[in-house]
Amino acid sequence: MGFSTVVVIGLGYIGLPTAAILAANDVDVVGVDINPTTVDAVNEGKVPFVEPDLGTLLAGAVGRGRLRAASTPEPADAFILAVPTPFADDHKPDLSYVKAAAEAVAPLLRGGELVVLESTSPPGATSGVAEWVLAIRPDLSVDGADGRPAIHFAHCPERVLPGRVIVELVENDRVIGGLTATATERARDLYSVFCKGQLLVTDSTTAEMTKLVENAYRDINIAFANELSLIADKLQIDVWELIKLANHHPRVNILSPGPGVGGHCIAVDPWFIVDAAPESARLIRTARMVNDTKPRWVVEKVLEAVTGINSPTIAALGLAFKADIDDLRESPAIEVVRDLAHVANAQILAVEPHIKTLPASLGDAKNLCLTDLETALDAADVVVVLVDHSAFRNAVGLLAASAQVIDTRGVLS
Repeated sequence: MGFSTVVVIGLGYIGLPTAAILAANDVDVVGVDINPTTVDAVNEGKVPFVEPDLGTLLAGAVGRGRLRAASTPEPADAFILAVPTPFADDHKPDLSYVKAAAEAVAPLLRGGELVVLESTSPPGATSGVAEWVLAIRPDLSVDGADGRPAIHFAHCPERVLPGRVIVELVENDRVIGGLTATATERARDLYSVFCKGQLLVTDSTTAEMTKLVENAYRDINIAFANELSLIADKLQIDVWELIKLANHHPRVNILSPGPGVGGHCIAVDPWFIVDAAPESARLIRTARMVNDTKPRWVVEKVLEAVTGINSPTIAALGLAFKADIDDLRESPAIEVVRDLAHVANAQILAVEPHIKTLPASLGDAKNLCLTDLETALDAADVVVVLVDHSAFRNAVGLLAASAQVIDTRGVLS
């Protein structure tokens, strides 16, 4: 049984590319989002964020009538839930968006549909989706027990890099785990529509943990690099040279330090493991703490640099969580700039070439504004490089001529 219609709930950095790729492969897709601005943009064939190659794909899918956006879901053969899974203040997973999506889908089910949780989730979340759906629809089941029609629940986490989403959705291997063997097979059939990588099957809980483990592994390695940067600073060693030399060992590959760790995945997912097994996840917890406290260290370095300067001007280069994208989710650069705006008696000139207005997460500080690179460098007493955008790497000469530069990304190295 194929899939002629698919509903994708959540038209963000993962949901919208997934919807567009399915539509490009001749599946009729309805993308659902609670933001009317996003719905309108998609129906006009416009991408509401920066992602290379997505614009052409989306415009073509909308133009051919294969993809449209709506504010509420509709009946379909398959439903993909690609909504946010943040954590609360105590680092416990917040599955309220997932639950809302599951409850919106439940009334539309007739039996035989596939429901895929694609959102990165803590262990057991896929089972939770099934429970929420069946609480509303007790006439249905997970496995066809007692003659009730079965709904097939599965988890298939995304594992793509912003800036390469379109390429990696197609080429990367996918891990697929269902609540039943039939659900796993149905989900594999769906992703085989566009995925050229291996489709690796397992159970739902292992699939959930696989994504968390991947990002926890990366988080731990970044924490090692970030901790090295703190040690090197105390010992007055160039951490970039240190890492470059150490990486000449054939079995050493130290990552680059930065102002912290950002993005919805690496900065969030390890906490799901800690929450699931708090007594055992000691190394994972420590890595998170190292990376979460790095922004404060950067702030202290900037404050130290402006000591003795009356009414200083600080240029903060970059707000995104990584280079050459507009994604600000969990960005350590945002945290650094927000803290500087509140604790430094200074004018803060933020430079982020991929956005047009400052995000609400920075508040309404009067001493903070968004400007261009040249203006910021001309006015700054201290420059702090928070993101290694190409625009900044291409201006190394201008940066090197600045009075004081705190380079958290190694742009000058």
